[in-house]
Amino acid sequence: MLTRRRFVQGSAFAAGLGLVGQNALWAATDMATMPPGLTGTAFQEALRAMRSVVGARYVFADETGLLGYHDHFAMKPIEAHMPSAAVAPRTVEEIQALLKIARDHSVPVWTISTGRNFGYGGPAPRMPGTLVLDLKRMNRIIEVNERHAYAVVEPGVSYRDLYRHLQMTDSKLWIDCAAPGWGGVVGNLLDRGVGYTPMGEHFLQQQCGMQLVLSDGTVVDTGMGGQPGRSAEHTYRYGHGPWLDGLFTQSNFGVVTRLGVQLMPEPPGYRPYMVTFPDEAAIEPLTEAIRPLKLAQIIPNAATSTELIWEAAVEVRKDQYHDGAGPLPDSARKKLMADLGIGAWNFYGALYGPEAVMDATWPVIQDALGSIKGARFYSADDKKGSAAFAYRAKLMRGIPNMTEFGTVAWIPNAAHVGFGPVVPVDGRLALRQYNRVRELSTRAGFDYFGEFVVGWRDMHHIFMPAFRRDDEAEKERMLDLLEALIDDAAADHFGVYRTHLDLMDKVASTFSWNDHALGRLNARLKAGLDPAGILAPGKSGIWPERYREAGK
Repeated sequence: MLTRRRFVQGSAFAAGLGLVGQNALWAATDMATMPPGLTGTAFQEALRAMRSVVGARYVFADETGLLGYHDHFAMKPIEAHMPSAAVAPRTVEEIQALLKIARDHSVPVWTISTGRNFGYGGPAPRMPGTLVLDLKRMNRIIEVNERHAYAVVEPGVSYRDLYRHLQMTDSKLWIDCAAPGWGGVVGNLLDRGVGYTPMGEHFLQQQCGMQLVLSDGTVVDTGMGGQPGRSAEHTYRYGHGPWLDGLFTQSNFGVVTRLGVQLMPEPPGYRPYMVTFPDEAAIEPLTEAIRPLKLAQIIPNAATSTELIWEAAVEVRKDQYHDGAGPLPDSARKKLMADLGIGAWNFYGALYGPEAVMDATWPVIQDALGSIKGARFYSADDKKGSAAFAYRAKLMRGIPNMTEFGTVAWIPNAAHVGFGPVVPVDGRLALRQYNRVRELSTRAGFDYFGEFVVGWRDMHHIFMPAFRRDDEAEKERMLDLLEALIDDAAADHFGVYRTHLDLMDKVASTFSWNDHALGRLNARLKAGLDPAGILAPGKSGIWPERYREAGK
């Protein structure tokens, strides 16, 4: 059972604990969510010990201080993922001390880097009552190696931070960033996010060497970092013996405190382009045309096929074209295409390299994509003044920006949430996925809001629908829709690569081959690496035994 208490800042109870001030505890009534199985007294003792480690300023246990740790795009009531408190360490040594306190007092902790993972839960924990371990203060860019093209960063470094540092130092290296530039380099990579340059598969192409703290306080450097001197730590990722780094992505097995990130040397030339297609069914031949071009690296970057509404929402609002209920009608869709000069599908790619190389590859791309009915090609000069093209052109050259985040303004007071099945790069599968997701979202009363991002042999179908935050019935419908989409994808043998807090258990349950052997292995790893069960209970559907009932 969860113990729920309210702490009133400035109360005699709080004053008696010496906690009056910025981070005073609220005095006990019935509103703050406590860790499962803990009394208010035991939890207060743990917080007092944590203050002695990081200082009272960096322990947040009052109502105002915890506002920044809510899921502000939540579909369920905010209490479903309400933290009990948050603490912000600055060093590895402080993390070790905090984890010891958490073990000693049986306090579960949920680690975040910048906490900007909106659409997937943001900074909120999976299990209510979990304490948030906020690593934003660990924001050092430890090294930028120009010769070998890598950086070493702490979890609090955002894409904007790293980009600005490279600009200020006249670096000739590019980053690859997620669409919202405020996101964390480490957090996005550990969640296996994707970007838009030739380094767009973040974990596959960028990660090289990590430092982490296990729940017992042991500090581990992986790969070549396990050797004294570690000269090749950030140039060769594997080291000797089993390669462990992947175990610490989308998991709750340790706290990553430092990461090597391989960067892209600035190419001698760059040409972004866009190709539009008026027919919805064009996603099938378009995907078929992309596959050989990607495998041959003629299209070197993460190739993105964006559907009409995602493209339009950067520049206009829905009520400018349709003020009725339900999805945008076909007549309004056609007017959108005409007004904005966009297609039902809009493909973005870029050329990189010497002028002669770009001149040689461009006709190959034109021939392949131009064979699709209705294809129209656009360069940067053709799209001057287009906010959508401008921000995509920035992303494909590693310039972080916040333009795409503005798509939530498509409807009033909106939030969005992510659904991301992964399929092979196959036109038939892309069309089937599009039709099914659009059909189910239309039936639920939502616009289809999606794109397909091609890595190499895989394709992420990113569906990011908008819903009103002030409409409880709409939030319930959105949650029902996502659950139906997960079931539908699983029935078609498509696995979801990343999901919202509310759906982690459901997605994990779809990986059910051989009596859930993968899930059982994850549980064994969890028990071995975190026997106290304090790290991020429920992350990716992985529960320590002590909290399995709390997660139901």
